[in-house]
Amino acid sequence: MPKAFFIDTSRCTACRGCQVACKEWHQHQAVPTLQRGTHQNPPDFTPYNFKIVRFNEHKIDGKIKWLFFPDQCRHCISPPCKDAADAYVPGAIIQDEATGAVLYTDKTKQLTIDQAQEVRDVCPYAIPVRSEATGMLTKCDWCIDRQRAGMKPACVKTCCTGSMNIGERADMLALANQSLTKLKKTHPEAQLLDEDYLGVIYLIAEPRKLYHEYAEHRERMNPMSRQAFLAMLARPVTRLRG
Repeated sequence: MPKAFFIDTSRCTACRGCQVACKEWHQHQAVPTLQRGTHQNPPDFTPYNFKIVRFNEHKIDGKIKWLFFPDQCRHCISPPCKDAADAYVPGAIIQDEATGAVLYTDKTKQLTIDQAQEVRDVCPYAIPVRSEATGMLTKCDWCIDRQRAGMKPACVKTCCTGSMNIGERADMLALANQSLTKLKKTHPEAQLLDEDYLGVIYLIAEPRKLYHEYAEHRERMNPMSRQAFLAMLARPVTRLRG
């Protein structure tokens, strides 16, 4: 059965162990960073950074509070990026039957720059990044090699707070809802994010608008990409009810 990844952001301390573990497992090169007035680095995904712990600073109830968000590909149940890529290069993006992981293959190199940009534009979370060095689209592969070997993804393995969990989808949904019920006792606005459509389920403690919302990405989507995205987003509803 498909897997699911449950990330409880209320437990995240921004140690960034997940970010480092991901980078080390994939043997990614270092990426130069700059001080930009935040502890978050790098500022966004790169071909060498599949996971980023995002920092959001807010004043809540008169106190300064950091909201941490370990960001990565959501491994959508019905991935719009796969639908977009299939229109140009079938098989460039595949979905692993055993886990549900959305995987980018070497065939993504066959996508033109404009086609690759369209694949990125239909992603509601602005995840895919094209490598200028190889021409390949890149993102989190859910440590599919580790999973096939019976191991947990590197980020889950290294998480010391229990923020990250992976297992059968039904089990993770149950854990997510149990955690939500418990968190709501102290944080009434706690919620799960898009759990019906995603393989990666997030629990947040504060209103969604206080977290990284990809507003800039959505604003720059061209009309055709926006139409395609909206049409694709509706497809999981039909499949789930069918």
